[in-house]
Amino acid sequence: MREVENNTISVSDFSEIKKSVPWIYFVIFFAVLNESVFNVSTPDIAEQFNLEASGVSWVVTIFFIVFGMGMVIFGKLSDMHSIKKLITIGILLYSLGSIFGFVLQSWYPAVIMSRAIQGAGGSAIPALIFIMVARFFTVKERGKMFGIITSTVSFAVGIGPVLGGYIAGSFHWSYLFLVPLPVLLAIPFFQKYLPKEQPGKGKLDVLGAVLLGIVVTMVILFTTQVSLVYLIIAFIALILFILHIRRAKEPFVDPALFKNPLYRNALIIGFLIFGTVMSVMFVIPLMLSKIYGLDTENIGLIMFPGAISAVVFGRVAGNMTVSRGSHFVVYLGLTLITASLLLQSSLIGFWVWYIGIALIMMYIGFSFMQTALTESVTQILPVHQIGVGMGMFNMTSTISGAVVTALVAKSLEQNVFDFSFHPFITNSHAYLYGNLILILSIVVAASALLYLVSFGKKVSQTVNEPV
Repeated sequence: MREVENNTISVSDFSEIKKSVPWIYFVIFFAVLNESVFNVSTPDIAEQFNLEASGVSWVVTIFFIVFGMGMVIFGKLSDMHSIKKLITIGILLYSLGSIFGFVLQSWYPAVIMSRAIQGAGGSAIPALIFIMVARFFTVKERGKMFGIITSTVSFAVGIGPVLGGYIAGSFHWSYLFLVPLPVLLAIPFFQKYLPKEQPGKGKLDVLGAVLLGIVVTMVILFTTQVSLVYLIIAFIALILFILHIRRAKEPFVDPALFKNPLYRNALIIGFLIFGTVMSVMFVIPLMLSKIYGLDTENIGLIMFPGAISAVVFGRVAGNMTVSRGSHFVVYLGLTLITASLLLQSSLIGFWVWYIGIALIMMYIGFSFMQTALTESVTQILPVHQIGVGMGMFNMTSTISGAVVTALVAKSLEQNVFDFSFHPFITNSHAYLYGNLILILSIVVAASALLYLVSFGKKVSQTVNEPV
């Protein structure tokens, strides 16, 4: 196996690395699938352990917390250790958590711990895959690969609840722990095809990681439990984190990363868009059940075409990113998402497949936006910042799904938007969902404006050298 030095890959090395590409798509599917596959099983888990909603929510919440933090940690570790070694450790840890969860399914604390282990191991996969693509492939190859990765991610997010509902309904919710185990098949191929990198210098800033972890955990707890105590702790931990990384010799996150205005705004845009799309995927099943009276099977039928469309158009997004530039594809994706949400909010109560068609537009737009925005981030970061920079970006996007969805859930519980506001909705039963989705469309439009003001044509000007 040949060595990689200074991100320079020989022709023969690159030929070997390319053989790992199918396994990259394979493992990313199962990593993201586990983010959403447990969501539909929480009522069964609550019934088995006699839990309230706040108690059973930890099955999902703990995974998001550890998964989000893990992406930053593995991103940082990728600057010090080889990707081959780290992704093997991640896959083994991911599978270990899955086996523990299935074996210890009758003890709820063990279920929670197993989900945490899953999150820790699973986080290595998207974190290292994005770094692998950015580090080992040319700009042209990256655009195409990000497109396929995005389509795979979108499909996994969309199919997760459907698959989770089928497995939990046909067998038992504990079998959901076994879903990620196929990732073990990828280990020998990664060991064979990935290059042997020289270990980098440095050490992990444990205190910085702990402080950031406290911030993330407290923010998520605040949005789910609505207690000011969590918000105060998050604020204090954030201040300590900022002070620490400014003084530490080798900080967990380089403060210079946040001095880049394009990167800062990319984090904000990613948070808003990912949070919006994830919350819509949470709202639509509830709306289809309440307004249209559909059962779980038919709800999955309405949402499935959108998930499939993401697979098809992810590749299109990748090719378009290469040919037209990432900024154009971001604008196109955000336009499609905005149009989709406007249609969804306006067509509630009409033929249900109007909603299904609008969802297809949203999935396609999300594929476009996710592909191009990821490429934009890799272009605006220097090579030495790609590891932790992509980790922070992925963590922010992942955490946004939990935070925004929790806020949306609270607004639904308290009927915050249940009043006449949307100009095209006359059915009082549709006020709540129509107004909420309309507001989310405004959030997406504002994100598009922020991207335009921040990036403009600058995305085409890379600061990192292509591999």
